[in-house]
Amino acid sequence: MERCRPVPPPDGLSARHGRQQASGAPVDAAWVIVRLEEAGRTLLALPQAGYATGLRSSGAWEFLRMAAEAEAWPSASGPARPAVPPAARIDRMDDAWGWLSLIPQDRYVLRRIVGARALVHPLTDRHLYSWRKLGTVLGADHKAVQRWHAWGISLIVVGLSERGVAA
Repeated sequence: MERCRPVPPPDGLSARHGRQQASGAPVDAAWVIVRLEEAGRTLLALPQAGYATGLRSSGAWEFLRMAAEAEAWPSASGPARPAVPPAARIDRMDDAWGWLSLIPQDRYVLRRIVGARALVHPLTDRHLYSWRKLGTVLGADHKAVQRWHAWGISLIVVGLSERGVAA
């Protein structure tokens, strides 16, 4: 288990190597995870009042509802809120959340696991759902949840590769 998560690299940097990826490089699991976690941070940093941004595919996002119930944001007089993300990050968030549709609908548990695990608090940089918490919710061993997450990520990688998407 990871106790301290490093801050993700800036845009265009490889999560594995910490160096600039060449455009047209093949998509790998580490890059997909970094992009999904960035999408989770962006989503949780969006203001909860005002203009509704709306997700591109507005299906039933169970993991978002679970996150809203589990992690209530502090009031306006409470601790500091994360900065509102720029439009470019919101666009990348929409793209990354769209990748969940690459996981077949009959594998909805994999979608839930990948989506829930992508939710990372924008200030503390901690996952909202640990492997053990996901295992408890699903009634499974946390090691099985980790395998299912890897399977879901690999389905996304294959789907992006078939579409010709490059890192």
